[in-house]
Amino acid sequence: MNWDKLKRLKDILKNCGTVKILGDENISIGNICFDSRKVMPSDVFIAVSGTAADGHRFISSTIEKGAVAIICEKLPEEIADHITYIQVENSAIALGVCASNYYDCPSENLILTGITGTNGKTTTATLLYELFKKSGYKTGLLSTVCNYIHNEEIPATHTTPDPVQLNALLARMVETGCQYCFMEVSSHSIHQHRIAGLKFAGGIFSNITHDHLDYHKTFDEYIKAKKMFFDNLPGEAFALSNFDDRNGKVMLQNTNAKKYSYSLRSMADFKCRILENHFEGMKLNMDGNEIWTRFIGKFNAYNLLAVYSAAVLLGLEKQEVLTIISELKSVNGRFEYFVSLEKVTAIVDYAHTPDALKNVLTTINEISEGGQVITVVGAGGDRDKTKRPEMAKIACNQSNKVILTSDNPRSENPEDILNDMMAGVDNMKKVLRITDRKEAIRTAVMIAASGDIILIAGKGHETYQEIKGVKHHFDDKEIIKELFKTS
Repeated sequence: MNWDKLKRLKDILKNCGTVKILGDENISIGNICFDSRKVMPSDVFIAVSGTAADGHRFISSTIEKGAVAIICEKLPEEIADHITYIQVENSAIALGVCASNYYDCPSENLILTGITGTNGKTTTATLLYELFKKSGYKTGLLSTVCNYIHNEEIPATHTTPDPVQLNALLARMVETGCQYCFMEVSSHSIHQHRIAGLKFAGGIFSNITHDHLDYHKTFDEYIKAKKMFFDNLPGEAFALSNFDDRNGKVMLQNTNAKKYSYSLRSMADFKCRILENHFEGMKLNMDGNEIWTRFIGKFNAYNLLAVYSAAVLLGLEKQEVLTIISELKSVNGRFEYFVSLEKVTAIVDYAHTPDALKNVLTTINEISEGGQVITVVGAGGDRDKTKRPEMAKIACNQSNKVILTSDNPRSENPEDILNDMMAGVDNMKKVLRITDRKEAIRTAVMIAASGDIILIAGKGHETYQEIKGVKHHFDDKEIIKELFKTS
């Protein structure tokens, strides 16, 4: 690997959609940079028109900082003689392609599988990572919860990193000897071309439900963003889709990849049935074989079936895959449960969309043995407001008691978020409104009796609460463990 050494500008421009070059493309360059504040001498600055700012506005300031080349869609009016300018069709795509070239196209030296969908991405990607590790392969993971280069843990800041970070991580995986990588592919990253330049061996579609309409504006645009991932898969890749989702077949309409399907209730290439469902786990008929798993609920049956299907398509033996699936454990912050001395069960789950909340509550109601269901739930600030009343309505419809509370209010007033949620409440007698999240969880524990189930939804694996732009330590699991010791 030589990606840590100086390269020629010409080396990174392959397939980046060049329209015009002004200046010398044979110059040596330092790093690729798309944040004007981080430009250093000898760097290449790529001017991307982002959601918050247009990088073209900062071209002159990056030259002052020592940038030697500018990649942009619109050439500036003033052209400096000592700078090389590359005009491209799309700067965001060029950023992904140039980043891949800079790091010697690492995705071509890995078997890279992307997982997209509203719910289930983290669980599916993480379980595939764990499964292939248990199969003896060095494996990488790029996920919402954490990134891994085999056994090395690297904190995650976004579901899908920016193109430079992404290719740097993939290059380190190659250098470490990883053969496989599994990554979550968010709709934002597809739409913003963060995955441009990557070569995927396969793509998995889990489902699509109400989410991110603050960004995509319409559900149709959200679907198009997901579908774009499959449209761009190469012919030698596989495209695996959940045919029980009404948009599952849509995802495969225009892909050149080999098409495969999985289902719990339809005709499909890979099938699964739930035979038993308990708090201790599920008994499944997976592809004609009975296995016991430590996972709970129909949504996890879908995740496990996607994992099984992808592993088989990637060449593992069916029996080995089934054996390992029976050994796998729940992913951090996904339906993790704790039981108090008083036999109260608390479940911590990342459910932060209406459909995810409905899935978790449906599962709890299916396997509960008569106790009350108490749901503690909020909604994130600076995000899709239309799902707030929906989530409150679902919580009320499927719970005996609901405590509406703060999630990550970010820059919003928590009370305004709760007001939006209250619009979905149709039975005020069921609902308490406690803005302080810790106090809300404490209240749920206080009112719970033996046999009751408390669902603490929305944050899952997160260990912070973001208030007025500041992240404060906050961990739902820590709090419930502390309260169960003293309750």
